[in-house]
Amino acid sequence: MIFQKMGVFGRVRRESEQFLRIFRATKGVANPQALASAGSPFANVYAAGFRELQSQMTPGSGNPSGPRLKSLQAVTVNMQLAASEEVRRVEKGMTWLATTGSVTPFIGLFGTVWGIIDAFSGLGSAGAASLRAVAPGISEALVTTAAGLFTAIPAVIFYNQFLGNIRDLAQRLDTFALEVTAQIEKAIN
Repeated sequence: MIFQKMGVFGRVRRESEQFLRIFRATKGVANPQALASAGSPFANVYAAGFRELQSQMTPGSGNPSGPRLKSLQAVTVNMQLAASEEVRRVEKGMTWLATTGSVTPFIGLFGTVWGIIDAFSGLGSAGAASLRAVAPGISEALVTTAAGLFTAIPAVIFYNQFLGNIRDLAQRLDTFALEVTAQIEKAIN
C-alpha cells in the first residue's frame, strides 16, 4: 500500500507540474485538449470548469456582443466539485493504512500476552523455574511485539506524510479553481 501510494503521489506531482506549466504559459481560456496532461487532477478540474463554461455560453439574443456567460459561480462550483472528486480519488486506501497503523500494535500486544501465558505454562510443565522453561514463550512474545511495531511504525509515518500530500493537493486545487475563475472573468469582460 505504501509503495502504491508513493507511486500515485509521484505521478500526480509530475503530471500536475507539467499541466500547470502549460496552462500558465497559455493566455486566456484554452480548450483542455490543447493543454495535454489529461491524467493530472488539475487537468480534470480545468476540464470540468471548461465544460460548464461551454454549456453556459449562449448566443446573446439580440445582443451584438455575442455569447454571454450565465453564471461564473456555476463554473467555479463545478471546478470545486471536480477538485473534491480528485481528492477523494487520491485518498483511496488511506483508511487501510490508518487501520494498519492503529491496530497492529494491539495485535503485537496480544501476541506478547499469549507468549507470556505460554511461558508461564512452560514453567508449570517443567515444575521448576528455569530459563529453558520460559525461553520459548518469551521469545515468541518478543517476536510478535516486534512484528506489530515493524508494521505499525511505517504505516503511521507514511499515513501522516500522505495526509499532508492530500491536504496540499486539496488546497492547490482550490486555489487553481480560483485562478481559472479569474482568467474566465478577465476573458469575458
